[in-house]
Amino acid sequence: MKIGLFFGSFNPIHIGHLIIANTMATTTDLEQVWFVVSPQNPFKKNKSLLHEFDRIDLVERAIADNSKLKATDFEFSMPRPSFTIDTLIRLQEKYPQHQFKLIIGGDNLAQFPNWKNYEQILEYYGLYVYPRPNSAPSPLEQHPNVRFVQAPLLDISATFIRECIKNNRSIRYMVPDVVGEMIERKKFYV
Repeated sequence: MKIGLFFGSFNPIHIGHLIIANTMATTTDLEQVWFVVSPQNPFKKNKSLLHEFDRIDLVERAIADNSKLKATDFEFSMPRPSFTIDTLIRLQEKYPQHQFKLIIGGDNLAQFPNWKNYEQILEYYGLYVYPRPNSAPSPLEQHPNVRFVQAPLLDISATFIRECIKNNRSIRYMVPDVVGEMIERKKFYV
């Protein structure tokens, strides 16, 4: 099975994430998209990060009705911070029957050469790239293992959503109802 891996903190998961994942799963040759919930991104500070078990719970609730989407806590048992290449290698070892592709935003493509062992990721896995606002040009755009996927251009951020919650503003339509209800019930991000 060809599986797209969508890494992120998903802090919280929002409709932008879901639209991209669904677009990848329904308009490309990917048979499934797995949300790889990262316990700690090596490029992000940890101060406003909701506990990883709460974040994966939100992701699972958000995608429960879509068999093409799956949440995984694979990185939770890995050394931290976790690097994408390490996760890819371990996933391939555990699931040798699958072919994995990395899903990233166009804004990350220009920075991709800064990633640990990025050449190995390109060679053995390849990238499916979705558009992001204000993406800088990248020399990797012409790489044979970089595939651009037509998807809605979305500029919804989890940071904005967390700020709305802190300021007691509505997050309706930015997150699935089931996610919004759980955030409110458990008083996440307040």
